[in-house]
Amino acid sequence: MNRPAPPNWTDQPPPAVALQEDEEQWSYEELQEQAEDLRQRLHLFRQSLGRFFVQKQEIIDLMCVAAIAQEPLLLVGPPGTAKSDLVIKFKEALGVPDGEYFEYMLTRFTEPSEILGAIDIQELREGRYVRRKEGKLPTARIAFLDEIFKSNSAILNILLTILNERKFYQEGRPEPVPLRILFAATNEIPEHGELAALRDRFVLKVESRSVHSEAERFVELIDQGLRNEAWRMLNQKPWCQGHATLADFLKAHRYFMYLFSESRQDFPSGELINDRTQYFPEDVLREFYRLIRTISKEDGIFVSDRKVVKLYKLLRVRAWLFHGGVVCREDLQLLQYLGETLQEMKLLRDKIPQYLGLH
Repeated sequence: MNRPAPPNWTDQPPPAVALQEDEEQWSYEELQEQAEDLRQRLHLFRQSLGRFFVQKQEIIDLMCVAAIAQEPLLLVGPPGTAKSDLVIKFKEALGVPDGEYFEYMLTRFTEPSEILGAIDIQELREGRYVRRKEGKLPTARIAFLDEIFKSNSAILNILLTILNERKFYQEGRPEPVPLRILFAATNEIPEHGELAALRDRFVLKVESRSVHSEAERFVELIDQGLRNEAWRMLNQKPWCQGHATLADFLKAHRYFMYLFSESRQDFPSGELINDRTQYFPEDVLREFYRLIRTISKEDGIFVSDRKVVKLYKLLRVRAWLFHGGVVCREDLQLLQYLGETLQEMKLLRDKIPQYLGLH
């Protein structure tokens, strides 16, 4: 029996291929020239989005930093603390079409077909095991996975492959995925050993806490909550103000990749010049090292070598987004989001500002 001809990518390449082609056409010179305008747009985006929530600016700031760095971010908190609303408004404010966004609530019974796509019956009759992936995780640029730690082992393996290698397997062969931004949420962080690898992939974890217990926020919460409900019923989205697009986040990421890849020797001193020597002052680097050692030795918080490297990237992005470039002591507050458990998260939220003398 004849098999169908392979897909023709000439007219309409798959999303992963098209996205890679888009990104590869952005030169360093072009992005360097646009860098400050990019930063201003992203800065305005995060500030504007924060006005549609009560006491969530901290989380929105982290979402922007994680999105530029293309590192996954975990939102932790009880139901009703705006975790999913934050992600939905974030993607809507960027103008991301539904076909490039995927969200799903995971359970112990979630099957691979629910996130990867059902098996194509016609292809199966032809002897090929192909998934119909349109509208599923393998075609998304932005994804939101709710209750991620309720994943079963099959889903867990799929997610780790996508997070680690940016690919999934189609008919036994790896295919690239266009996923660039991943947010996940959980009501709690289980400490089961089998979930350790997935937990570790989220360098940053942030609590989304209730605000109604704060007297000064009580009325503000009611007013903003009613506005949000009315906008939803009227199908209005005033947070979609066009301040930034997904392409702006992708360009910022590409710009950093160029900066990180550049290394040269200064003439005539012979000193190595790279991103670290230009944007991470020695005194701040020593403080970064001291903090990592302190929370490891005194607080018992494990920080892997991989996390140290990713933290550098996240710190650089935060410094650029907030104040234009060089990392300063205040940027090291980012380390308070390193906790692996709720207990560690609460500990670091208190300790890191103290260690930095910011309290």
